[in-house]
Amino acid sequence: MVLLLVGWEVACAALRVPSYFLPPPSAIALALAQDAPSLAAAAWRTFSMALEALIAASLFATALATGVAASRTLGHAVRPLAVALQVTPIVAVAPLFVIWAGVDHPGRAIVALATIAAFFPIFSGLVRGLASADPDLERLFDLYGATAVQRLLRLRVPSATPFVIEGHKVAAGAAIIGTVVAEFVAGSGGAQGLAWRIMEAGNRLQTARMFAAIIALALMAAILHAAFQTLERRALVWWRGR
Repeated sequence: MVLLLVGWEVACAALRVPSYFLPPPSAIALALAQDAPSLAAAAWRTFSMALEALIAASLFATALATGVAASRTLGHAVRPLAVALQVTPIVAVAPLFVIWAGVDHPGRAIVALATIAAFFPIFSGLVRGLASADPDLERLFDLYGATAVQRLLRLRVPSATPFVIEGHKVAAGAAIIGTVVAEFVAGSGGAQGLAWRIMEAGNRLQTARMFAAIIALALMAAILHAAFQTLERRALVWWRGR
């Protein structure tokens, strides 16, 4: 990383690259320091919308996956819809959500679109996890006459724990990507997230500020990923102990 940054700085100076085309790392660092308060506020706005979307996607996916695990008929009905939702590009349906949410409430459309982006990894992981219980344990639960609720809470949910955590880890990144893409498509400064900062700087050819916003976005995504990595490590220790 250090060699890359030094080479970048030297190349920009030696080749006299225009700053609007490719700013040197020193200019990006200066822009990052100068815009730190506004970038922090924009990052919090983007993070809060992504977190709202992740929570909503988790609730919807958990409810549907539990129903699918309990009913094969519901599974046949829901799976094609879930797959269709996953393969539909966010940019294709974003204008509809902007109209439905209203131009005065771009945040609602952004959260809804990010929820769609984060839904499928959680749903897929939970469905697979609930179906991954040990067949010998399934027969043991049959032998003891366990109820459907006991089978779900004491066998299938613990068995699904690694899949659920992995699905949420993937969905967290998808929620951030969905939030940023949705904010780009919404094209409104009402949300005031990092995507808007990037668009605003790009329209003014302030490339160093664009890089600063991108770095802030990358740092936010890295922190969220590290948090889920820590949660996964601790949860799997508990799961293996169980």
